[in-house]
Amino acid sequence: IMSCVHTSITGRAIDNELLAVDPINIRDFALDAYGKVDDSLYGGGHGMLMMCQPIYDAWHAAQKKASKEPALRTIYMSPKGRVLTQQKVIELSTYKHIILLCGHYEGVDQRVVDEIVDEEISIGDYVLTGGELPACILIDAVARMLRGVLPHPEAIDDESHMHGLLESAHYTRPDVWHGRRV
Repeated sequence: IMSCVHTSITGRAIDNELLAVDPINIRDFALDAYGKVDDSLYGGGHGMLMMCQPIYDAWHAAQKKASKEPALRTIYMSPKGRVLTQQKVIELSTYKHIILLCGHYEGVDQRVVDEIVDEEISIGDYVLTGGELPACILIDAVARMLRGVLPHPEAIDDESHMHGLLESAHYTRPDVWHGRRV
């Protein structure tokens, strides 16, 4: 996650302390010395599932790091969640702290999702190897909404999807390129 968010606009936002990203390695909360955080599916099936207790302990540690303000939201990046939209991004930009849970393998034990997660968000109907890339997308989208991140605040209002529509085509110079006129 850090290599994605420390570039471009989000990287400058972090450098300027407009945004903070503090990843927590769930393996640091493993129940054994081997760093095991997953187990086989209860009742059988293929794949591995992330276990409740290491996730719960990591989430609890993240909560302690966050302020005690009520503006705290826990989101599980999940293909089962509601698809991320610009309206959701705007809503999430109002929270002071967001905890993002990134699943792996077959995902996360449903019991811990039911215990700690406020909502599940998806970035589309396809399968990835984990929730880290969707988390980077959410971080990038939310960061753009924060005051001071973009150099011109009015640019946010003119962005695609802000009013339910896409922007028109854009052009640079020269007037004619490969026979195609502006």
